[in-house]
Amino acid sequence: MSVALDLNMSATKLKILVIDESRQRAGEICAGLALAGHQVLAVLANTDDLAGQVAQIRPDVILIDTESPSRDTLEHLATMERDMPRPVVIFAQASDPATIRRAIGAGVAAYVVDGLEPGRLEPVIDVAIARFESHQALKQELAEATQKLSDRKLIDRAKGLLMKTRGLDEEAAYAALRRLAMDRGQPLSAAAKDVIAVAKLLL
Repeated sequence: MSVALDLNMSATKLKILVIDESRQRAGEICAGLALAGHQVLAVLANTDDLAGQVAQIRPDVILIDTESPSRDTLEHLATMERDMPRPVVIFAQASDPATIRRAIGAGVAAYVVDGLEPGRLEPVIDVAIARFESHQALKQELAEATQKLSDRKLIDRAKGLLMKTRGLDEEAAYAALRRLAMDRGQPLSAAAKDVIAVAKLLL
């Protein structure tokens, strides 16, 4: 699933969800974000209700400050990445390579070691959004390529059935499939799927 975010860094006030188990640190983060011109929509102590909060408040960016992201946190992030992708920034003390790899695999756009400094917020968020947008574009390209391959397989299979049942050559079978699609106002792949379904009924 792709997501389009209108994030012009120089002009847009970002809506940010902050997650930090420390209320004191969260307050410092919120102050830094406010000084940078951004809006904090909510502050959570953990990611237990992450999906619900993201669905409700629809933040532009999610910022997490933690000693080390737990397995549960990464699982919640992976679920969100699949269903409601957003740029995620993690500021952490842990520099364990395995943890960083798991975080990136869960969709984290920026993982910053040695904790959070207010002065680093803006450039880190900028980088996270740029990486997120690039990743989403690649996902969209892959999804489109996968769909095209699937459609082509359906069309080839339907052509083969028409060639076998009607004694047509490949060109004539393709033309017949196109006519069917045009008559029904369907994409070629949808018409191919119908041909295959009918053929199964006749077996």
